[in-house]
Amino acid sequence: MNSIEQIKIIPFDPKYAKDFADLNIEWLEKYFVVEPHDIDLLERCEETIINKGGHIFFAKSEDEIAGTFSLIKIEEGIYELGKMAVSPKFQGQSIGQRLMSFCIDFAQDQNWTKLILYSNKILENAIHIYRKYGFVEIDLEKDSPYLRSNIKMELSL
Repeated sequence: MNSIEQIKIIPFDPKYAKDFADLNIEWLEKYFVVEPHDIDLLERCEETIINKGGHIFFAKSEDEIAGTFSLIKIEEGIYELGKMAVSPKFQGQSIGQRLMSFCIDFAQDQNWTKLILYSNKILENAIHIYRKYGFVEIDLEKDSPYLRSNIKMELSL
């Protein structure tokens, strides 16, 4: 078992693009279905996220990618926290919380004003972590980008 201290959070590198897609597809298929919007973001992440002013980070344990998340630019200073996933092999080691903490620090360092996220209430552990880090539920727009979303949350920075 790897200890949490061995986890490093690293920025996007094209060689990890497949890990980004695979980790997310794994949990999406477990709980939901992979939607066209997901495929666009996951299979073309450099084009759809990075090149549009967004960011992708990875939690790395030695030579393995343990988790990931993205920050998708909505408008100046407002980003969607999305595509957060932790490999089943690494779950239960607080990696999601490490990623969340890093994400908020990074957003504050960028002087952003707000993070938003879309989720589903069946993901109780995820919702619990979001609330723990200060996200509050807001109204979900009718044309939400994800069919599975039944909750939208935001964090004012």
